[in-house]
Amino acid sequence: MTTTKHDRQPLASAPANDHLLVHGVDEEPVEANRRLFQRGLLLAVTVLTIAYSAFHLYTLNISPLETWSFRIVHVCGALVLGYLLFSGSGFAEEGSTGPRWTSAASALLLVPAMYALVQTGRMYLMVREGAMRLPVDLETWHFGWPLLVATGLGIVVSWFHKRGRSVFSWPDLVLAISAITVASYFLVVYNTPMRMTTGTSFAPVGISFAAFAGSVLIMEMTRRLAGLALVIITVIFLGYVFAGPYLPGFLSYPGLSVQRFFSQVYTDAGVLGPTTAVSSTYIILFIIFAAFLQASKVGDYFVNFAFAAAGRSRGGPAKVSIFASGLMGMINGTSAGNVVSTGSLTIPLMKKVGYRKQTAGAIEAAASTGGQIMPPIMGAGAFIMAEITGIPYTEIAIAAVIPAILYFASVYFMVDLEAAKTGMRGMRADELPSLKRLARQCYLFAPILILIVALFLGYSVIRAGTLAMVSAVVVSWLSPNKMGIRSILKALGLSGIMSVQIIVVCACAGIIVGVISLTGVGARFSSMLLGVAETSQLLALIFAMGISVLLGMGMPTTAAYAVAASVVAPGLVQLGIDPLTAHFFVFYFAVVSAITPPVALASYAAAGISGANAMETSVASFRIGLAAFIVPFMFFYNGALLMEAGVLEIARALVTATIGVYLLSCAVQGWFLRQHAMGMVRLMLLASAMMMIAGGLITDIGGIALALAAFFLQKRLAGAPMATQP
Repeated sequence: MTTTKHDRQPLASAPANDHLLVHGVDEEPVEANRRLFQRGLLLAVTVLTIAYSAFHLYTLNISPLETWSFRIVHVCGALVLGYLLFSGSGFAEEGSTGPRWTSAASALLLVPAMYALVQTGRMYLMVREGAMRLPVDLETWHFGWPLLVATGLGIVVSWFHKRGRSVFSWPDLVLAISAITVASYFLVVYNTPMRMTTGTSFAPVGISFAAFAGSVLIMEMTRRLAGLALVIITVIFLGYVFAGPYLPGFLSYPGLSVQRFFSQVYTDAGVLGPTTAVSSTYIILFIIFAAFLQASKVGDYFVNFAFAAAGRSRGGPAKVSIFASGLMGMINGTSAGNVVSTGSLTIPLMKKVGYRKQTAGAIEAAASTGGQIMPPIMGAGAFIMAEITGIPYTEIAIAAVIPAILYFASVYFMVDLEAAKTGMRGMRADELPSLKRLARQCYLFAPILILIVALFLGYSVIRAGTLAMVSAVVVSWLSPNKMGIRSILKALGLSGIMSVQIIVVCACAGIIVGVISLTGVGARFSSMLLGVAETSQLLALIFAMGISVLLGMGMPTTAAYAVAASVVAPGLVQLGIDPLTAHFFVFYFAVVSAITPPVALASYAAAGISGANAMETSVASFRIGLAAFIVPFMFFYNGALLMEAGVLEIARALVTATIGVYLLSCAVQGWFLRQHAMGMVRLMLLASAMMMIAGGLITDIGGIALALAAFFLQKRLAGAPMATQP
């Protein structure tokens, strides 16, 4: 998804009376296909976005709705906002009006769209009067087919409809009405005993019509916001539903009829299942929390604090990127989005101090991706993992600590060695904000600390997130960026816009999860994985890694993990791997798919900012984040890396694994003991790193011995005096 950015000042020195280096990191990037309404339209859409966020806060904290009804409204609201705000075909050039026939076609399509919506009102009255079944003719000819006509043709017309960026889109109004119609039908039917008939021959035929239209609307909005990758994967899975009986081998299954499948896909087995359960509770709540942090300018503070703390060290902006992107990335839930928000500030500064443009982009991509595995929030992955596995959230957050340390330590070592190898400088003191002055504002970290403390005191995630949100407002009153009613409303409106993409992506992933659960392909994949494991368990893990990365390529982190957890994780559990370990294994590879060539969304976003070749940037980011591809294998061999051991064993695993990722960084960068490492030394360092990361006592001793041998060999070959790397 291409974005444009508000004006920012990453390179200009701050005025004398201003101790900040950068401004505007909290400003939300504006997507290239987002409409920018004015006057009355802007006011109307703003009211809708505020109402959408306020609805979730009210429902989650004060007056809960019935679960399915809440999730239906949740998905419907995101679709309506999405179709009102995001164009499906770009915008007309200035002075051009685009093809005129699309407006006329849209006016015609409003008729079946409104007609189908009116029929849901008729159905509601019938149910209120005690009807146990709805007339088939009413559901088919007066509701189903008009809805499909309006939806299908509305999408096609929207592909050709181009108007100015501030102009309302009539085809998308048709699609928004269709989304409301789908939701209205499900709200009517799912609050009656007819809900129990889904998946049987007794299910009302209207469910299949509404589910098909809803699925198409979700996929089209996913295309607009996240690109074609997830849509193509979804279409392939949907094709499997009906082609499966004709496929050979383990892919074959008895088959499902169109009506039986679509009568279940819009239930808690699919769209309304685990992914939407998480997006409608934890994800939306933390998006609102992130919007409140942005409104109070905490993001600016994070980045400036990082500059003040690390900017003077060699390659300083790269280290700032690691720190700032890790903090921001754990909150915003998307690697590519984090690259756009912080990378527009850090990438130009990295280039300024000497990093090549592809390296600068790669560092930002790797750091932003790491934010998704950084506790306590971990993007949204921790919440989805808790929902799927039933493991308490706090246990997942604790288990994520050491892997996150190893990942960020590895990236830090990589950029430090790169800076040392190329002789880079840090930034001058007069180029940086004052650490002393920023330290006086350390209270701005309070919302994050309150969130962590509340979670570990046993508060629910929703209650802890709400407390943190309120604390962000209170803390802002102590800063220059005080939040009043207008700022709070602006934050609610911003969160409504920010939430659309991830909600729709979760709903689309729910379709795939529905296919997996209803066809049983996940169980057959698990059987195949068990067969591979009979030959070699390590080979089975490598195979599972490949599938997780492949499924995640081009997909946002949340969707990537949800799909991989449905396909791969059950097979790993059947291998005898602990469920927490299995899901962490899958989660890490779903996350790092964002920096894995050839389809690396985070790397591509960074390349767009740095001006480097996208493929070169993705290869460089893969190299910088290499530890993330190795550490998950160690979960299987050493539970201490996930806090599943005694204190001393955990401490030893942390120390030796950290040394291991440092040696791995030296081997990859070819820099050891302040000088270039010879080929044999690099191989020895690589072997030593693998042994140290493994974590066993014998392998640790062997790794230390091999590292010492590499040390003395490097000293002898280079003829340099004995030295230690600072």
